[in-house]
Amino acid sequence: MWYDATMQIMWKGQACFVLTASPNKETVRLVIDPYDSSIGLKVPSMEADLVLVSHDHHDHNNIKAIKGDPVVVSGPGEYDVKGVFVRGISSWHDEEQGKKRGLNTIYVIEAEDMRVCHLGDLGQSELTPEQVEDIGDVDILMVPVGGVYTIAAKEAAKITAQIEPRAVIPMHYLIPKLSIKLEKADEFLKLMGHKGAEKTAKLNIKRKDLTSEETQVVVMEP
Repeated sequence: MWYDATMQIMWKGQACFVLTASPNKETVRLVIDPYDSSIGLKVPSMEADLVLVSHDHHDHNNIKAIKGDPVVVSGPGEYDVKGVFVRGISSWHDEEQGKKRGLNTIYVIEAEDMRVCHLGDLGQSELTPEQVEDIGDVDILMVPVGGVYTIAAKEAAKITAQIEPRAVIPMHYLIPKLSIKLEKADEFLKLMGHKGAEKTAKLNIKRKDLTSEETQVVVMEP
């Protein structure tokens, strides 16, 4: 039954996540935005059936580090891989319609009766009405909060309010050993009213777990 469907989410640092689902009773592994070692973090061992790349920068596009023979998606469009449906939505990596850093792809992933949205390296201070409509109803939102190359805490909180997800996971912020000088997640957590939130290394979640009227904030450890 649908309410027994569980998705596993792990954060590997920066904007990299590993999602595991079993849409047709067959395990499907999905990796989003794998990075290379130049950012100071050790590249984790990852195997995947599907890899999503939000944009072609070295801290998001290290496809060669992924084991297996994955399908690679690196732009807008609609994709169906082993029962996992993905929609890529065009967006900007900066506040000047891509003139400084180019384009970015937002991904909406549907599996286990849940919809997960990964914003990639979003640089827009707010989403357009068309983007909000294309993203649609979201159970879990992954939002960059570290500023410098993406939106910072204030914009991240504003965009979270635009999307109104049932849960939000901050990403792309300063963590130990990261050589890219980003901001910490503290300001975003403060704005969301969740300063001092507990951290989890692995999230096993079902759709029925997401019943709160307020957006739950989930802080993950890489």
